[in-house]
Amino acid sequence: MKEVLSSDTPIGWIGTGVMGLSMCGHLIEKGYRLTVYSRTRKKAEPLLNSGGIWAESPKEVAARSSVVFTMVGYPEDVRKVYLGAEGILEGAKTGDILVDMTTTEPALSREISHAAMKKGVQMLDAPVSGGDVGARNATLSIMVGGDLDALNHVLPLLEVMGKNIVHQGPAGMGQHTKMCNQIVIAGTMIGVCESLVYGYKAGLDLETMLRSISGGAAGCWSLDNLAPRILKRDFNPGFFVEHFIKDMGIALKEAAASGIVLPGLALVHQLYLAVKAQGHGRSGTQALILALEQLSGMKR
Repeated sequence: MKEVLSSDTPIGWIGTGVMGLSMCGHLIEKGYRLTVYSRTRKKAEPLLNSGGIWAESPKEVAARSSVVFTMVGYPEDVRKVYLGAEGILEGAKTGDILVDMTTTEPALSREISHAAMKKGVQMLDAPVSGGDVGARNATLSIMVGGDLDALNHVLPLLEVMGKNIVHQGPAGMGQHTKMCNQIVIAGTMIGVCESLVYGYKAGLDLETMLRSISGGAAGCWSLDNLAPRILKRDFNPGFFVEHFIKDMGIALKEAAASGIVLPGLALVHQLYLAVKAQGHGRSGTQALILALEQLSGMKR
């Protein structure tokens, strides 16, 4: 029987990027004891100034913690953080729970889960959706794969970060669900950007146009949150272009392995590669508009 979580439960956090910084910050604000690691200590400074305790490696984070969260960048980062010589599983103890909130490959999540079980450790894959806004406002949607009892144990912690937390099935199913999410986002992003290109060329006042269509069937998160940033020419990242390319690549790889065809996703993936080639890999996903403007010969 696992102990009930309290503010004294030692928690570890690895990864303090655009979203991880806010997500970890919410736990500290709730009074939990956090041990923190990031490849760049400077990025973790706001958390350390708020009471977080620095660790020198993922292994050290796990050794000090009963529950460890990770929010890193790419599958290779996930593999190193969990399975490397100084990785989490080198420091994890029987009964610990590990929660990877990175979007990564379903097969990798299953591999890490199996490795964790051999040590008596539970592993959850729990990718999120909601971008920087959801991370700051603690309104993320969290898609969880893995053991249901382990999820129920850490649910109070996840509820500090998100509002829609759904168990999807065994290990890897959280990641598969996130692929479904990203396929939808890819489709809505090209729709949002194409509508703005069309509206601009038609001579519409774009803010007025958005007020009309956002209240109808076209309404969506991207229209509400990212279209206004595009109008301001604000391409700061809520979610990096290069990370979205990574996610779409995973989805396309999974689709190919399953023998299914996703032509819409393949098109948007190519357009985002063009955005990255223009030097905007570290811009927000709303920078898709730049590739479409270039294709249309628009100078803004």
